[in-house]
Amino acid sequence: MAREFKLPDVGEGVAEGELVRWLVSEGDTVSEDQPVAEVETDKAQVEVPAPVNGTVRELHWSEGDVVPVGDVFVTFDVEGEADEEPETTDESETEADDGESESATESAGGRTFAPPSVRRLARELGVDLDSVEGTGPSGRVTEGDVRAAAEGHATEPQEEPPEEVREAAEPVGEQAAEHTEGGAASAEPAGRDKTLAAPATRGVARELGVDIDDVPAVEQRDGEAFVTAEAVQQYAEGGQAAQGEAAAGGATREFAEGGETTEPYRGIRRTIGEAMAESKYTAPHVTHHDTAVIDDLVDTRSKLKERAAEQDVKLTYMPFVMKAVVAALEEFPVLNSELREEEEEIALKQDYNIGIAVATDAGLMVPVVKHVDQKSMLEISQEVNELAAKARDRSISRSEMQGGTFTITNFGAIGGEYATPIINYPETAILGLGAIDERPVAEDGEVRAAETLPLSLSIDHRVIDGAEAAQFTNRVMEYLTDPELLLLE
Repeated sequence: MAREFKLPDVGEGVAEGELVRWLVSEGDTVSEDQPVAEVETDKAQVEVPAPVNGTVRELHWSEGDVVPVGDVFVTFDVEGEADEEPETTDESETEADDGESESATESAGGRTFAPPSVRRLARELGVDLDSVEGTGPSGRVTEGDVRAAAEGHATEPQEEPPEEVREAAEPVGEQAAEHTEGGAASAEPAGRDKTLAAPATRGVARELGVDIDDVPAVEQRDGEAFVTAEAVQQYAEGGQAAQGEAAAGGATREFAEGGETTEPYRGIRRTIGEAMAESKYTAPHVTHHDTAVIDDLVDTRSKLKERAAEQDVKLTYMPFVMKAVVAALEEFPVLNSELREEEEEIALKQDYNIGIAVATDAGLMVPVVKHVDQKSMLEISQEVNELAAKARDRSISRSEMQGGTFTITNFGAIGGEYATPIINYPETAILGLGAIDERPVAEDGEVRAAETLPLSLSIDHRVIDGAEAAQFTNRVMEYLTDPELLLLE
């Protein structure tokens, strides 16, 4: 009997997955749980197993296609069953009674894709998700879309504002002309120091990369400019249109002779990009740079490396840095924290879970070594090596990349001295390591060649002051310069 197998939810509420590779061909015999394909979601790359014993009748997609969850993926001829009308093996059917799934499957114009958290928010705000135009990747509905829709819906029943309010809200001078003739699409940046807006509107501004102080105000409240999500969107569209006009007006983009190649921006690459943008536009970054003289650390690591090798452990500098960082975090706990804006609180973490940024073929991944303060140097070294290897061969689990409280990125392994690392949001700080190398150091009126390690500490300036960043870095350098101090930790 032919049985249609629909792509199941291979992640945690993902809406689609990119078909990376078929592991079977049409006509192949398969057994239940045998992997038939590799699919990459915005979270990980996973294997999709066959649900039955049988033969592959039809593969419905080509490698590289983005397949919506719930669409027919493979048709199998089931072993030992008579050939009848195709029967659907649809794991998502088990969720048919779930309101979240209903809003994520069919709409008048097709499918409406949104993660569970967004669907939940839509229900809470009374928004019909199928009526919302998604602005996320592949048209997915984002939290900002729902909030904007809710805000627009809430303002619709409002009557015309009183005359005095309208007068206060009317743009003046040149701005008024732009407002009436060209609308927000052609407005110049307002450049205010203060703007009133709902949190959802600020969220929309962040998503669109718009400085909310530049958006023309639609009214005033308490004597201050007030803008809506709609105004933000109009202003953003105006900027994009202006860019298009500028390009059409003469600043034509030229491509190098020989053309170009393109590759899809999706999957883990897109997830990394979205996370970077969220962090950069949410947390005001400040980066503190310094250099540690680490002659003694180089000698110590050289002595211990052979002892570690006898226990089949490759000892790098990273465990020393992690130990030094944790010792400094215990003294400056605000750098081991998370800002929860909605709750209006700063959570100081009691665990010391250090994320290590690892460059992989799929992009930057951050496995997390849990409870570094409770582990020996060799245990940390072994765990770092294992997690990094898992990240590179894509076998690492989500749980092994969650729960971090502070992140270290070692761009010096590739080369370079200083950088401006982007915080692994919602953490509040990240330490970047430059390349360990001999550099000139002035001591006691003389210059000598010393082993040095450049440090770049980025902080969320809403939570951490520059003085605390400098004091934290000083303490880290103290441990790295005199590694024997780590024996006391």
